[in-house]
Amino acid sequence: MLTFYTNPMSRGRMVRWMLEELGEPYETVALNYGPDMNTPEYLALNPMGKVPTVVHDGRVVTEVAAICTYLAEAFPEKGLMAEDRAAFYRWMFFAAGPLEAAVVNNSFGWKPPQRRDEGRLGYGNLDRVVRTLAGHLETHDYVADGRFTAADVYIGGHVGWGLQFGTLPAEPAFRAYAARLQDRPAAQSANALDDALAGAR
Repeated sequence: MLTFYTNPMSRGRMVRWMLEELGEPYETVALNYGPDMNTPEYLALNPMGKVPTVVHDGRVVTEVAAICTYLAEAFPEKGLMAEDRAAFYRWMFFAAGPLEAAVVNNSFGWKPPQRRDEGRLGYGNLDRVVRTLAGHLETHDYVADGRFTAADVYIGGHVGWGLQFGTLPAEPAFRAYAARLQDRPAAQSANALDDALAGAR
């Protein structure tokens, strides 16, 4: 029913965490970068030639935020979709758009030619993005509903990586949020599975 295409050194780690939170059986197909992701068979699923990709009952879903949202809605009994859809979608799209773009651009040292050009960027600048997300997490233990949802898998993944690799500042709200999430059994099992997969390659 569920097939998960991934590489353990990719954003697929967030989807692995989501799948472990679901607790549903799934098949893992590990792909190497390069030729494995550019076979005609895989490109028929994901023409971008990237991972992760999930196939569920013949439905193909790519993009991590979309996969997490889809799985939360496909398995409502797991309780991973927020009742407060406004907060859920707002912060999922914030992370998939402004947060990721700002962090990646900053990590490559890219800045707009002039400060006034920040208005043409969807995120403005990294400081604004950090203030926005940290401000929300200062007053909310979780992204929506006051409890853990799929939004915390996706946003928690970004925050955890940002702190680990120094692409996000170690704001107290980020550190506290990451600490709340890292002890979840599903997060630990997902990391163990991907670490083992990485070691076997």
